Amino acid sequence: MRNFIFSFLALIMLPAYMSGQVIKGKLVDPTGMGIPGASVVAVDSKTSTDTDFDGNFSINAKVGEIIKFSMIGFDAISVPATANLMTVTLKESEDTALKEVIIIGYGTRKKIDNTSAITSIKADEVSKMKVLNASQAIQGKAAGVQVISSDLPGSAPSVIIRGLGTALGGRTPLYIVDGMPTDNINNINTNDITSYEILKDASSLAIYGTRAANGVIIISTKKGKGNEVSIEIETFAGFRSPLKTVKMAGSNKYAHYSNDALQTTTFSQDQPVNTDWFDAITRTGVYTQNNISVSGSSENIKYFFSVGNYEEKAILNGLDFSRTTFRSNNEFKISKKLTLNQNLSFGTTKSAPKPLDAFTNAYKQSPIIPVRFSNGQYGVSFVGANGFAGPAGSSFNNVGNPVAQLDYFNEQQRSIILQGGLKLDYEIFDSLKFTSQFNGEYYSWKNYNYEDSKAIWETNNNPGQLSTIIYPADRNINVLTKGRSQYFNWNLSNYLTYNKVFAEIHDLEVTAGIESSVRGPREELRIARRNVNANANYWSLANVDYGGTVLSYNDAVFNENKIASYFGRFQYKLKDRYLLTGTLRRDGSSNFGREYRWGTFPAIGLGWIVSKENFLTDVKALNLLKLRGSWGKLGNQNVPLNNQAYSIAGNNTYLGGSILFDGTTINSQIDPSLSWEVTEEASIGLDFELLNNKLKGSFDVYDKSTNNVILNTRPLITSGISNSSPAHVGEVSNKGYEIALRWDDKVNDNVSYWIGGNFSNNTNELTKINNAILAPRTGGDLLNGQFTKILDNTSVGKPLGSFFMYEYAGFDATNGNKLYFDATGNKVTQDALNASTDKRYVGSILPTSTYGVTLGVNYKNIDLSVDGYGTSGAKVYNGKKAQRFSGENIENSLATDFWSSNNTTATTPAPFNQVPVASTYYMESGDFFRINNISLGYKIPLEGMFVNTCRIYVNAINPFITQKFSGFSPELNGDGDPYGSQGIELNAYPALRSIVIGANLKF
Repeated sequence: MRNFIFSFLALIMLPAYMSGQVIKGKLVDPTGMGIPGASVVAVDSKTSTDTDFDGNFSINAKVGEIIKFSMIGFDAISVPATANLMTVTLKESEDTALKEVIIIGYGTRKKIDNTSAITSIKADEVSKMKVLNASQAIQGKAAGVQVISSDLPGSAPSVIIRGLGTALGGRTPLYIVDGMPTDNINNINTNDITSYEILKDASSLAIYGTRAANGVIIISTKKGKGNEVSIEIETFAGFRSPLKTVKMAGSNKYAHYSNDALQTTTFSQDQPVNTDWFDAITRTGVYTQNNISVSGSSENIKYFFSVGNYEEKAILNGLDFSRTTFRSNNEFKISKKLTLNQNLSFGTTKSAPKPLDAFTNAYKQSPIIPVRFSNGQYGVSFVGANGFAGPAGSSFNNVGNPVAQLDYFNEQQRSIILQGGLKLDYEIFDSLKFTSQFNGEYYSWKNYNYEDSKAIWETNNNPGQLSTIIYPADRNINVLTKGRSQYFNWNLSNYLTYNKVFAEIHDLEVTAGIESSVRGPREELRIARRNVNANANYWSLANVDYGGTVLSYNDAVFNENKIASYFGRFQYKLKDRYLLTGTLRRDGSSNFGREYRWGTFPAIGLGWIVSKENFLTDVKALNLLKLRGSWGKLGNQNVPLNNQAYSIAGNNTYLGGSILFDGTTINSQIDPSLSWEVTEEASIGLDFELLNNKLKGSFDVYDKSTNNVILNTRPLITSGISNSSPAHVGEVSNKGYEIALRWDDKVNDNVSYWIGGNFSNNTNELTKINNAILAPRTGGDLLNGQFTKILDNTSVGKPLGSFFMYEYAGFDATNGNKLYFDATGNKVTQDALNASTDKRYVGSILPTSTYGVTLGVNYKNIDLSVDGYGTSGAKVYNGKKAQRFSGENIENSLATDFWSSNNTTATTPAPFNQVPVASTYYMESGDFFRINNISLGYKIPLEGMFVNTCRIYVNAINPFITQKFSGFSPELNGDGDPYGSQGIELNAYPALRSIVIGANLKF
């Protein structure tokens, strides 16, 4: 094995030593500072490399051979190679925007020639944030992009681009990773990313047709470069703790509050136990990551390999997660005209999840209960005659022991994702190139969970009476649940790109192609068995009666989805200043009826580089001024589909000639015109650079509407059908603006700095329901019989995901009872409320504004950067507080000053034992501003050492937050559904503060 490894490394390194002598030198700017990442090409030897972090380079070439140096933002220069150490100076370009390139769909474009709204985020901005999911790292870095993240290991953030345009359909942007469309980027190591392009407006998105309505994010990963083998290693370790905690009432305050609520003296005022349940179920989280990559190139081959491993022991006891990734990106120049690119990524995860309702139970459980009683049994909610908790007595709440809950929960999960593809580029002639690209994706997931039913029952029942209370013989001793899911997707695209300049003033690029995409059938299997061997191998189920032990069995295969597409785009530039882009895509989807499978998605973009007009050429402070505008249509095919429902109507009913069985009744109606939702958007933007390109910025305004939103409608009463069915009946509008600014400058040769920020405002509204009565959809379930959201005809004029509940009106000063406004504006008690008429809309989980800030400074070998993110205008619901019932704990603030006959001037209501109604009493502001990341690094001088560069760093992730919400975190992604648990703190994972120490080494 060792010989094989050495042979493999030797094979990788071989191209670096095949020709010429090594020419060494340093590339600097006019101030003498090294220029990292510049391209160095030996013209005759056809070898190339890039400068390192300090601007140093070494290249295989002959003495006297012309070496060409180039870098974005500088004028290229060619000089002869010398045997002595070379020092080459690049002059800064007067127009840096001319050379910056961004990635667009099926190609690239100079940023200055782009007519659409695209935000480009480079590798160093993403990799500084030491997080597991790449989307978390872009939070606050792009105007108009809301990222709702969670620190739960393995979770995926919700990304919303320019507002929410669908109520029941998919909300996730389309991800394009090295040309492959995918919904899953959890397997991507952020260290492998080179750029992150966010396509926001119709002009940039229309090339992706039916999958573009929620925006598109293009991720490019690293490729090989340089003519020497380069090895990079990064390792870091971090420690995590909750960013915010909630102070709960101690035992004595709890006893006083509960006695007052019960109007008894059930609990002693002098408790011997004061359990901090949150502390009992949590620990200091620890996570580590180790990455290694090998890259390089020769005349005909560029290669990049990376391996990464992430391990986390989360703050919730027993919750562990690990991920290992491998990536291989290679380019082979087969001939002068033919190039083959190969990419392969492999990711595997292993996790031991734990139930997040342990956080809610820790919040609610009484502090008078110990984690374990003196006899070693788990503490449960029994109170004795002495007013203390003990193994015997009467039950006083229905909350379990959260420590026992975690101990008894034994689930394991495994997943594998394999993504890869081949891309062939053939230059037919100088201006025409043919590209063919195939990508495939395979995913497999499996899990098991073992539940010791008998032990759980014995724990939750009175431990002091186990001799007299016997576990029922008809109950399951244990339950083992196993599941698996898998799918395979593939995508094939073939397109031509023609690019030519005519008469030196007409710059034309045309792209045209076809594409086929297949989302393979999703197979899901779930089976639960009872009374298995507790010591058996859970995966193999050895010695188990397969038939007699099955409690439930679910085996489902979801339909395959195929898309056939034709697309074209032309991009035209006249006199280097007038820009025109036209895009057309036609998609056909197997999801929909034969007559409604095909849709056409056009877009047009215009641009004017005003700063190149003669009347502005003498304005020295103005480096770039560009106006742009666009219009287009986009599609969302991830929508609810028609499902025919049947019911048993009795043996006397028969549909003559039907394939249905006797007694079967059709119980839903089908809309034959059901198809994708179509979004139409108009956008205007302004880009500028001022004061020698030190100040850069952009401003955008957009109006986006979806006029055929799919909602569930009620059938006609006379139809005899009871089930709802989806139909194109809704209209949703998003209107807003975005601002982005950044200032970069140098104080002197040793000090440079930057400061930047972005701000976006969006107004979301369900504007209309077209001649239909909606089947109400309730959401935001509090798991106590109450819901907090609704979508029906009354939702018109409100943002999607709006809260719908009773309005709190204070409390009665004479008895401390909570009061609410009824429909007429009168104040009434909970018992007098009418659920049909008294509820109202009281805010949305969607923020009206999001913003981000960034600043940094470099001093010699020291670098410091700070990033922040905030939102305003959103509402969140404190669901854990809204669940409180008799015998459950309360927050310290509530227990300190509550109404009683002895405290009639209190600020909070009297203690209560009813299940509380969902009301604005528990609604709070979701506004917050958080420092996302502080990074401090030092690059150790290593001239002449084996290690080329070594940077050590310390990161503080989420170190500070300002928030109005009294709970753990106002950033509540929940299930990611605006009509689900999103925006509700209930069974939610807390936001975390992390300190990370690490090092980057390059050999």
